[in-house]
Amino acid sequence: MADQINSLEELGAAAGVDAAVVLEEAPREPVRDELGRSYATGKRKDAVARVWIKPGSGKVVVNGKEMDKYFARPVLQLILRQPMQVAGVEGEFDVMATVKGGGLTGQAGAVKHGISKALQLYNPSLRGALKAAGFLTRDSRVVERKKFGKRKARRSFQFSKR
Repeated sequence: MADQINSLEELGAAAGVDAAVVLEEAPREPVRDELGRSYATGKRKDAVARVWIKPGSGKVVVNGKEMDKYFARPVLQLILRQPMQVAGVEGEFDVMATVKGGGLTGQAGAVKHGISKALQLYNPSLRGALKAAGFLTRDSRVVERKKFGKRKARRSFQFSKR
């Protein structure tokens, strides 16, 4: 029992590692380009969104159109506002996004994912709130492929006894 390790420093010394290296975790640095923007890619179903955020008045532009013109349904606009509301920075950032593929719901989800990732890159202190809300996780559910011998992915052809 004389070889018992009582602290993290002793554990690091036993492994041949400096104690400062064991205890130190590098703080996250903001990632911004020369124009003061943060960039992230968001994905949902077949949609892929490229999102840039910068400090501004809260204007959201998707594929060159205002948010309320591109996403006419109020539910989709609500989805896009969620990351800003959870992070508590509503109206502080301008968002410019280009999105391709999928339908409107998938595109809204992709832009939401991109905004969340860009926010946490711009200000790493927002990561906790966004992570707790589940906005940094890519929703990996996609449409199941059609199998041969089936009418759809799982639906069989109608059975006829006679």
